[in-house]
Amino acid sequence: MELYIIRHGQSSNNASGGDGQRVCDPPLTGIGEAQANQLARYLASDAGGADGIRPGFRFDRLFSSPMLRAMQTAAPAGKALGIRPEIWIDIHEEGGIWLDEGDDRGEVGYPGLTRSEIEARFPGFVIPETITEAGWWNRPPEVKSEWRARARRVASVLHERFAGTGERIGLVCHGGFANDLLHAVFAGMPDSIYFENPNTAISRLDFNGKGWVQVRYLSLVAHLTPDLITPELSV
Repeated sequence: MELYIIRHGQSSNNASGGDGQRVCDPPLTGIGEAQANQLARYLASDAGGADGIRPGFRFDRLFSSPMLRAMQTAAPAGKALGIRPEIWIDIHEEGGIWLDEGDDRGEVGYPGLTRSEIEARFPGFVIPETITEAGWWNRPPEVKSEWRARARRVASVLHERFAGTGERIGLVCHGGFANDLLHAVFAGMPDSIYFENPNTAISRLDFNGKGWVQVRYLSLVAHLTPDLITPELSV
C-alpha cells in the first residue's frame, strides 16, 4: 500500500491566527480553495510521480474527514482523479466538533454536517450510515488519550485492509490528526516530536505487509506556488 496523508487547505480558523473568531466547523478561505485546486491538478497530473516508475498518483481510494474543510479539499481532488471521495469519520481532527462558548458552558460539542447537508454540498461522496440527520459528533470534545487511541485504530485498519496490496490510498485529514497518525505508525516516539503539515501538504508512506514501512517523503508542498504555502498555525 502507498498511503498519502494530505492536510486540508487553509480554513478560516487557520487564517484567524487565534484572534477569538474560531468557529466549530470552519470552511476553506479563498486561499484554501486555491490550494485545494492546485492540489487536485497536481494529483491528476504526471508531475511528481508516485515512485519514479509509474507516473502520477492515481489513487485507488480517496478518504476524507467529515469536517467541512476536509471535504472541500477532497472534492476537487476526487473530481480531478475521477474517483468518489469516501467519508471516514475516524480521520477527523483532534477534539471533534466543538466550540468554547466563553461562559459557564465551556467547550460545547456540536453535531457537524448532517447527512442531507453533505449530500447537497458534496454530491457523489460516499457517506457512511453512521452519519445521520443528527450529524456525526454531538458529544463533548475528545481528550488527548481519545484522539491518540483513534489514530491507533486508523493505523490498525490501514494495516489490516491495505498493507501489502498495491493500492494507493489518499487520506484528506488534518494537521493534528496527521501528526497523531504518524505517531501511531512509528510507535514509541516522544510527544516532543511533532510532524508539522502546511495546508494541503502530502506525506507518503509505503506499507509492504511484512511489518516494514518506508517513508518516501513528509509534508511535500511542490504543488503549491510560494504565495500559497501557509504554515500549520492552528487546527
